[in-house]
Amino acid sequence: MRVLMVSDVYFPRVNGVSTSIETFRRTLAAQGVEVRLIVPRYGDEPDEPGIVRVEGRPVPGDREDRLVGWRAMHRAVLEAARDCDLIHVQTPFVAHYAGLKAARRLGLPVVATYHTLFEEYLQHYARLIPASWLRGQARAFSRRQCNQLDAVIVPSTAMRDRLESYGVSSPMHVLPTGIPMAQFAQGNGARFRRDFGIGESRPMALFVGRVAHEKNIGFLLDALVHARRIRPDVLLVIAGEGPAMVDLKAQASALDLRESVRFIGYLDRQQALPDCYAAADVFVFASRTETQGLVLLEAMAAGVPVVALAEMGTVDILSPGRGAFSPPNDPKAFGETLGQILKHPASWQHLRDEAPIYAHEWSDVAMAERLARRYREITDFKFGQKIALTVAT
Repeated sequence: MRVLMVSDVYFPRVNGVSTSIETFRRTLAAQGVEVRLIVPRYGDEPDEPGIVRVEGRPVPGDREDRLVGWRAMHRAVLEAARDCDLIHVQTPFVAHYAGLKAARRLGLPVVATYHTLFEEYLQHYARLIPASWLRGQARAFSRRQCNQLDAVIVPSTAMRDRLESYGVSSPMHVLPTGIPMAQFAQGNGARFRRDFGIGESRPMALFVGRVAHEKNIGFLLDALVHARRIRPDVLLVIAGEGPAMVDLKAQASALDLRESVRFIGYLDRQQALPDCYAAADVFVFASRTETQGLVLLEAMAAGVPVVALAEMGTVDILSPGRGAFSPPNDPKAFGETLGQILKHPASWQHLRDEAPIYAHEWSDVAMAERLARRYREITDFKFGQKIALTVAT
């Protein structure tokens, strides 16, 4: 089976969508699915088999992203899809329309993964526009796009429920992105601490993700104030980059946290990031708009217990209470929980023991098997529709 994935974002742009695409591209091969990619070109990326890069231009005000040419993307998708069995759209911008048009012209099934809850994100980037109007527009846009598809892949039950409330009627399948267990289970925490000058015994909390307002990192800084009252030497390491960096550094200074917070930027996923996870004593996360929360599972795969808010997509991960603890949505309660875990680690050892066992249930291999099965079901159903239509006419 041959599948064409189309996206407006991919590595070297680091985010959850890029990670999901690459994880499935790598693991679907063992399920008999060949994946081709149509993605933006960011600079001088080397040619790779199975990947077509489409030229684009920087997005105004965002040096990380690219806006691909409309015609160039449409041409590339149509050409690459001619001998494919299914088109899988990963983003709702130019990629969506190029994938949809090619699928209709070639009679192929088209699905999309709904990665991002846009109604929660837009208010952070268009603050002068009334939030209620933005939410209404985002919901109508998502409903219209999703109902054009043969099926929608959603990373969590919370996302499925939200789309149903929008009026999405296309079939929806809950299918999270899996994690490469071996990659995150083999980090060298001592090496990371040595490279970044962090003492061997200093308690370290970790956040990994885009440094953006919707990640609610400011909540973690407020919580850190309360954690320090219990464990004064705690260090919060923030691994990632993004548009909220200046504001968060200013907040850390205002809260007198300069010696307790370290912003270290993006880390290489092959070695530096697994090492970073292995160095942490606890992983912290406070986003209320996350569609899945892969970083929670990556941390658990490294044997790191998680303290996180159970909101949106993270509920599926956190609700069993294995390898993780979910405090109330209050900085004081969150910070005190963090402080107690770091002050009395032996009392919370069961979370560290449970974490990798639980994470294994979310492995990349298991999720790729499920996605391959969905592809074949959707393709068979589409083929059956064609046969029925041919007979009827």
